[in-house]
Amino acid sequence: MQEFMTKDFLLSTETAKKLYHEYAAKMPIIDYHCHINPKEIAEDRKFETITQVWLGGDHYKWRQMRSNGIDEKYITGDASDREKFRAWAATLEKAIGNPLYHWSHLELQRYFDIYEPLTTENCDKIFDICNKRLAEADSSVRNLIRRSNVDTICTTDDPVDTLEWHEKIKNDSSFDVKVLPAWRPDKAMNIEKPDFCAYIEKLSEVSGVKISCFDDLAKALINRMEYFNERGCRVSDHGLNYVTYKPATEEELDHILAKKLDGEEISKDEELKFKTGFMLFVGREYHRLGWVMQLHYGAKRDNNRLMFNKIGPDTGYDAINNYAPAAELADFLNALNATDELPKTIIYSLNPCDNAVIGTIIGCFQDGSAVGKIQQGSAWWFNDHKTGMTEQMTSLANLGLLANFVGMLTDSRSFLSYTRHEYFRRILCDLLGKWVENGEYPADYRVLGDIVRNISYNNCRNYFGF
Repeated sequence: MQEFMTKDFLLSTETAKKLYHEYAAKMPIIDYHCHINPKEIAEDRKFETITQVWLGGDHYKWRQMRSNGIDEKYITGDASDREKFRAWAATLEKAIGNPLYHWSHLELQRYFDIYEPLTTENCDKIFDICNKRLAEADSSVRNLIRRSNVDTICTTDDPVDTLEWHEKIKNDSSFDVKVLPAWRPDKAMNIEKPDFCAYIEKLSEVSGVKISCFDDLAKALINRMEYFNERGCRVSDHGLNYVTYKPATEEELDHILAKKLDGEEISKDEELKFKTGFMLFVGREYHRLGWVMQLHYGAKRDNNRLMFNKIGPDTGYDAINNYAPAAELADFLNALNATDELPKTIIYSLNPCDNAVIGTIIGCFQDGSAVGKIQQGSAWWFNDHKTGMTEQMTSLANLGLLANFVGMLTDSRSFLSYTRHEYFRRILCDLLGKWVENGEYPADYRVLGDIVRNISYNNCRNYFGF
């Protein structure tokens, strides 16, 4: 029996151990999609308790605490940090087979030098040890990033954002990690939302373009894209229900936008036409700017209306959706490709049943302009566990070129989540190691080492051009 989470955690073969320790573990981290707050990096925040780091905004943990019958007072309520930590410890004990069990203990090991499992019996002791460690100088936000061997971070930013914190970080010579903005224009696209008109007013104000037709909207967005581009942005991100393709004329788009701005209701058909026109426009602009387009889809969000009304979105009430028409995804990419305006694109579905669909569609749009121009993104959200990562990489290997994969991201709000890259790299090396030891690929470490280093870091650096 193997000991709990040793240096060879998840590495089941000698080949896997060699690949991880000699190649993967040494590579820096590029976190090209996350939700951390650049203000906290600029101000070099220090956390007072481990609860603030672990439970302050982590809806992954909140879901499991609710599944353990924990009262909301100890999750998002007014209980003390120690009480919330005890509630989490009581939940974690039961999380056998859940990635949170591994992530939590990797974080305890790497950032706090704690190698014993967190339990209800030792949680007070571990709470105190972690808090004492967090008070030390090398546990500030910037130092946590440095200790994690991170060289580039892309945050998630709205077109109306000032990006002032990114500027402050860039101009601070004492911190050499790149913290770049990433363009997330969902609010400008989601015409069905009740706050859309108020957002368009804000976009008009920030861009200096009065928006009354689709061309005005395009000009306002171009204004903000250029602003982001000048500040180092090289990537966009879209949170979609699914990739839709219902093309419309510019006159139709003008009519739909005018209806919405006049306070009229728009139909579902009009919503889909507007979103298609919006995505085609921004896709062409990304191609012009040399940005990467990320498409995240397949989530059904805010399913518990009672709790949404109490504590709002992004609080742990989302689920996988099973509606994502492959034909519309292919047609959308084809429409951009037809005029040679398809940007580098990474496609993520929250539904693991879509792995093969994505794997076959991306193969239709590869070309000589970039290595792995169209990517299947890493196993996302409910899939970023051992099974989900293994299935995603196996499917990608079966249908494409795994060696050109741009690898892992945290998609996290926590400054301790960089251990997810370690978790991913261990799973990657174990998968490759099994194939080698099963005689499915030669034990050629010149090639294998390059594959591991590239997926861990180099592919991402080259793909995005950071």
